Amino acid sequence: MAASDVFVIAGAGLAGAKAAEALREQGFDGRIVLIGAESHLPYDRPPLSKDYLAGKAERGSIDVHDADWYANQRIELRLSTEVTAIDRAAHQVELADGSFLGYTKLLLATGSSPRRLPITGADAAHYLRTVDDSQRIRQLLTAGNRLVIIGAGWIGLEVAAAARQAGAEVTVVEFAELPLLRVLGPELATVFADLHREHDVDFRFGTTVAEIQTSAEGQVTGVRLSDDTVIDADAVVVGVGASPNTALAEAAGLDVDNGVVVDAALRTSDPDIFAVGDIANAEHPTVGQRIRVEHWANALNQPATAAAAMLGSEAVYDELPYFYTDQYDLGMEYVGYVEPEGYDQVVFRGDVAAREFIAFWLADNRILAGMNVNVWDVVDPIKALIRAGDPIDPTRLADPDVPLDDL
Repeated sequence: MAASDVFVIAGAGLAGAKAAEALREQGFDGRIVLIGAESHLPYDRPPLSKDYLAGKAERGSIDVHDADWYANQRIELRLSTEVTAIDRAAHQVELADGSFLGYTKLLLATGSSPRRLPITGADAAHYLRTVDDSQRIRQLLTAGNRLVIIGAGWIGLEVAAAARQAGAEVTVVEFAELPLLRVLGPELATVFADLHREHDVDFRFGTTVAEIQTSAEGQVTGVRLSDDTVIDADAVVVGVGASPNTALAEAAGLDVDNGVVVDAALRTSDPDIFAVGDIANAEHPTVGQRIRVEHWANALNQPATAAAAMLGSEAVYDELPYFYTDQYDLGMEYVGYVEPEGYDQVVFRGDVAAREFIAFWLADNRILAGMNVNVWDVVDPIKALIRAGDPIDPTRLADPDVPLDDL
């Protein structure tokens, strides 16, 4: 690539910042323009529902880089603005202020947005996506405050754990019969249900919220469930999933289907436009199908592959999906990919009652995913077992005396 080339990155979160970093590390000497809607420097999002939310991490600790780093790397950081349109024929983007910026290559890292509830009173609820959201929710986590959380996914449960540890009263409303049921299946969902019940979280399963009730001043007073039960509340946090921010790509005529459709090199249907992170619905050679994963590891690792492809190198993103959570005294890592009901058994190794174990999801005796709970330094051998794709003896897999490397 020539020094006169301009690479534009739309989205200044972790993925955007890591893409700019990867381009410089891989030798790109041209102009890099990193554009983000927020006023903050690019930052890591997992702490927003974990240590930062709980007040255990300082604000500066979540930034990907400090301001000097961007200046030293000659990365033009344009904050408090966003790309509003792409003119593919002219190879230029339009910004929110009406100005235009030409590009040689364009990377979309626009992330996702929390799904909003279409119910009365929804505007009084809190949604967790940004550092500002996390700061606002942190103020609600005080002893005796009554918090209703709608949705028992990862965000909902992590907020519940932080709230209970701060002394707030917590009720979690979930349409399914267990938390994380679609993600983990019933075998592991019960582990998290039991964990939170032990910390006095009140679950209301199999129901939905019909209305968030507010006072004349707009303060939350409670929620009314679909069966007309009313739960008194001082605040409501909604965590019912997120939607990929694909409007920009769709308006530009790129292929969009459950995200921006990209190949294994993270290239869209336009050879000069790439996509990473939450929006990328990518061909995955190891999983053997197209997947879109809304996890931190994708935002962290995909940009290096996209940068290589943008620079003309052969590149394939084949990292296995990975995520983690910390709730109370439970720490967990999950690696691999399993469709809901896409497995035929779960094999446990270790002490499930003590929450020190590894769980493996299998189909036809082949490992699809593994989750280690309060057991550490096992992600690499689990990855190796998944990649190998060989049939495994479930009895040996369950035996903690058989090293994972020997399976």
